[in-house]
Amino acid sequence: MKIILAYSGGLDTTVSIRWLRESFNADVITVSVNVGQEDDFKKLEERAYAAGSAKHYTIDAREEFAKNYIAYDIKMNGLYEDVYPLSTALARPLIAEKTVEIARKENTTYIAHGSTSKGNDQVRFDLAIKATMPNATIITPARVWKMTREDEVEYAKEKKIPIKIESTKYSIDENLWGRSIEGDIISDPSKEVPEDAFEWTKKEKNGKTKISIEFDNGVPTRINGEKMNLVDLIRFLNSEIGKYGFGRLEHLENRIVGFKSREIYEAPAALLLIKAHKDLEKTIYTPLEYRFKKNIDQEWSDLVYEGLWYEPLRETLQNVGNEMNKWISGEVKMEIEGNGVTIVSRDSPYSPYSDKIASYNKGWYPSEEMAKGFIEIWGMHSLLARKMRYG
Repeated sequence: MKIILAYSGGLDTTVSIRWLRESFNADVITVSVNVGQEDDFKKLEERAYAAGSAKHYTIDAREEFAKNYIAYDIKMNGLYEDVYPLSTALARPLIAEKTVEIARKENTTYIAHGSTSKGNDQVRFDLAIKATMPNATIITPARVWKMTREDEVEYAKEKKIPIKIESTKYSIDENLWGRSIEGDIISDPSKEVPEDAFEWTKKEKNGKTKISIEFDNGVPTRINGEKMNLVDLIRFLNSEIGKYGFGRLEHLENRIVGFKSREIYEAPAALLLIKAHKDLEKTIYTPLEYRFKKNIDQEWSDLVYEGLWYEPLRETLQNVGNEMNKWISGEVKMEIEGNGVTIVSRDSPYSPYSDKIASYNKGWYPSEEMAKGFIEIWGMHSLLARKMRYG
């Protein structure tokens, strides 16, 4: 029997290797998918083998993650509850898909992942696996065993499983698009988040910095005039503006599984790019387009967060958003100071803004008759309704 385990290298999945091997008398084959997390994948592979993995695969999916997932999060202004840029949620269907590919290669239908029964990821992984391998048998050790994180550490010590004890204080998930932090004192929303929870946004620089971002068809292509591929562009922003302390998020999130959870994220590039993209959309779209796009953005974000990446509506909304983004080209200049950002200018060849119309000094002015007629017609519905109701 072979079990394919989506392996992050963290406490849960490292302990899962030994638990699966002993519980099912199976060969456990581990799969680590590189979606931009700052891991030493060679050491991660060594840890997997030391914990009992029979075979290990490392898959570099960074370009695919950026092109087929992150790019659409930018185009769709993906922010769950207007806060969270879907970093973990976006990566799960891709990781599941790559794990299924290895399962097919190894000729097995047994697939395991490290999600717990209280988290959102169990929904995302399970549904993505079912969508890409309907006959899969999904095994989830952390939903079966009754171990706390402290119990897992003791289990690892007992079985001589190599883990980083100092890394078990918080549960961290990291990829190119963001870093999420859970556990320990930060689970209590009445407590302040300790500084040691953060890595990307430790303030190393004071003062202000300005960033110019250029978009082509809704996707950022240049920073300060320098052309970059999307992976390098995101990594640059995470590092450069994270040094000013920009990119921290804290909110009480409504989880899929029925309760509120205090969530902490670091996402400098995601927050900056989405803010710039939204401003460019507002610059270019008509008011009707802008309001419509906001509605489908929210629905798309909810579907992705809720693990419904393979829901047909997600693809339909994304296709509409993709079509609308063919006009979203231009430049946005922003000023960052600490965790604050201000848009200082924007420019696009598709902007319908006209100084000949809008300027109060030399712009077009409607005549007195035109202005009065417009106001009369504009307010007629409201004024007639008010008269009929209140006299």
